[in-house]
Amino acid sequence: MKIGFIGLGNMGGPMAANLVAAGHSVTGFDLAAPMPEGVVRAASAAEAAREAEVVITMLPNGQILRAVAAEIIPAMSAGAVLCDCSTADVENTRAVAAEAEAAGLMALDAPVSGGTGGASAGTLTFMVGGAEAAYSKVLPLFDIMGRKAVHCGDSGAGQAAKTCNNMILGATMIVTCEAFALAERLGLAADKLYDVASTSSGNSWTMSAYTPVPGVGAQSPADNDYTPGFAAELMLKDLRLALEAARSTDTDTAMGTLAATLYARFVEEEDGRGRDFSAMLPRLRAKGRD
Repeated sequence: MKIGFIGLGNMGGPMAANLVAAGHSVTGFDLAAPMPEGVVRAASAAEAAREAEVVITMLPNGQILRAVAAEIIPAMSAGAVLCDCSTADVENTRAVAAEAEAAGLMALDAPVSGGTGGASAGTLTFMVGGAEAAYSKVLPLFDIMGRKAVHCGDSGAGQAAKTCNNMILGATMIVTCEAFALAERLGLAADKLYDVASTSSGNSWTMSAYTPVPGVGAQSPADNDYTPGFAAELMLKDLRLALEAARSTDTDTAMGTLAATLYARFVEEEDGRGRDFSAMLPRLRAKGRD
């Protein structure tokens, strides 16, 4: 398949490399990131999109998505699929889908879960919104870049799923870190809490698969001085998207709101920027009650 790929940073680069390794022809564009081996460099986003059967975007936010879409939609061939894998707000996502469909294209929103490790290993989960025909066309590519794709519904449903999922993740990571910090002050060894909680009612993905304690449980960024697999500032971005969605739908999300407040403090007032979102644990170890 002939693929255009726009946004080849920490996530997009490995995803594009996996497509090349599977035998697809990939033309890429990024303002700063290097081209993965085998990806043909384009001089512009429009050039990367021209004649592609599928154009994949992996961009920082919805505003940049809108700007890139305005450039590439006129260059794309009728019937092609614009598949956005960015994490963006539902409003901008649906606006881009409408623009694409008006130009005779198909559109998907397909944000991912799994972080940079999942992008490299090809084990991402794709949460997909858009028409069934577009999903069926891109599914073989999802199968290369990830281990699971879920068709969540119409345009915007993928972003809605990502927003809700990451609100759960952010709040769960905080309480997991709080439990380990409390255990330490109670004199309970971290490995003993892990052995109990990971096999009982306290278990969660943050406990068993992304353990925030160095040397305990699953191998995770905690074992690499909290070098990001998923940066705290990206978690803050996702929690703010959840807050925006909650306001627009008049939904009470007290725990999600508190999680956003705590990550905002960690990233913007403390030393959280550039660290993994699980570095909330050393933060909690170093402080007392507010």
